[in-house]
Amino acid sequence: MTRPRVRFAPSPTGYLHIGGARTALFNWLWARKTGGTFILRVEDTDQERSTDESVRVIFDSMRWLGLDWDEGPHAGGDCGPYFQMQRLDLYREYAEKLIRAGAAYRCYCTREELEAQRNALPEKKRAHWVYPGTCRERRDEPDLPYVVRQKLPRGGAVAYTDLVCGAMSTPCDAMQDQVLMRSNGVPLYNFGAVVDDVTMGVTLVARGKDHLINTPPQILLYRALDADVPQFAHLPMMLTPTGEKMSKRLGDQQGIDVPVGAYREKGWLPDAVLNYIARFGWSAGDQEIFSREELIEKFDWNHVGNHDGRYDKKKALWVSAEHLRKRTDDELAAMVLPFLAKRGLTVDAADARLVPAVHTVKPRASTLVEMADAMDYYFRDEPVVDAKAAEKFLTADAKPKLAALADVVAAVEPFAEAEIHNAVEAWLASQSLEIKHVAQPARVALTGRSASPGLYEVMAVLGRDVTVARLRKASA
Repeated sequence: MTRPRVRFAPSPTGYLHIGGARTALFNWLWARKTGGTFILRVEDTDQERSTDESVRVIFDSMRWLGLDWDEGPHAGGDCGPYFQMQRLDLYREYAEKLIRAGAAYRCYCTREELEAQRNALPEKKRAHWVYPGTCRERRDEPDLPYVVRQKLPRGGAVAYTDLVCGAMSTPCDAMQDQVLMRSNGVPLYNFGAVVDDVTMGVTLVARGKDHLINTPPQILLYRALDADVPQFAHLPMMLTPTGEKMSKRLGDQQGIDVPVGAYREKGWLPDAVLNYIARFGWSAGDQEIFSREELIEKFDWNHVGNHDGRYDKKKALWVSAEHLRKRTDDELAAMVLPFLAKRGLTVDAADARLVPAVHTVKPRASTLVEMADAMDYYFRDEPVVDAKAAEKFLTADAKPKLAALADVVAAVEPFAEAEIHNAVEAWLASQSLEIKHVAQPARVALTGRSASPGLYEVMAVLGRDVTVARLRKASA
């Protein structure tokens, strides 16, 4: 059995879209599961919008996700170059093959002529205008600019079986003689993709369901080139929470993050991103949380569904939190340092407070950014005090209690969570008080916030000197 060759072919007109990352992931998983080849190529024919910076961002996002490619830019391979604008001679060669085979023709119609034909229709029908085949049977070859058009069959249908959508059939009459190559020799999507897939030996094309319309004319191109037609798998779409198509041209959409880079900036773990987008259209029983290795082991096309899905931010953050909790405190301590630095906190990796601080905030954090925020007060000389919390809890009634609590904890030996707990509980009992009478004022005094990990945990991480100093300052 021939090992699969699959590809991901982004257009460098912006960042890597989260939906594009899902397409890349499914292809990568199949290659890794089967021992196949994962190819990365760049469809950079939109010269007005394609940029080197976008190429860099896409590559960086792929590397951050851990979606390494076997062939493509920086990896090499026998089928390069892997940028379409470096393959123009190849497209011209294949366009001539199609013309000689009678599957394509030169069209000399000018833009003005085509526009006049469109405008000649009633206004309501102009949006549905199709090229009438003016140059379809033309035999002369004037020295004029031309585009290359596909010569579609009259009648019949294109049928194939999609690995996700099942049996598909499209009448040829529902298609038109599309432009394959512009007059400047730059291919349009359908032609460039087919030539690249043929010359790179791609055996399976997995892409979003929005490409279903492109598949029938592409299959005709494969046949016209006497090439093997690859298998197709059209993936369900990732939609916004209200059911709209995500677009990398629209920026923030309903509070969700579309660029992959945003997940990195907000402190997601790469495996958490892969886990969440893998579950967009694919399932393995009732399991929700997957390691990278489990995704590779369990992935198949039989369990990719055909229904589009809506982004669920709450569930996405739950998945992220689950992956955080699977990491050790030491691992997270190393990961959170850059996010503390972004808050202006220079924390040494060997700081004795770092790992214990991670341990206290880990159960409640969904991302490394949230973790860094929750750890902030451990590493500042003074906590940033929430004014409303101070007004509510640092009252005149609380002052003597905080002063007494400072005296109690100052005498605790050793200064550890269990011993702090025992000493404070004994003091509360001796004063006929309950923890509720002092917990919130103490929490605000120590952290500047009304919500934090357990009070005794916080004290133990802060240490005796800082704990006592903050309690006494608040009582003053």
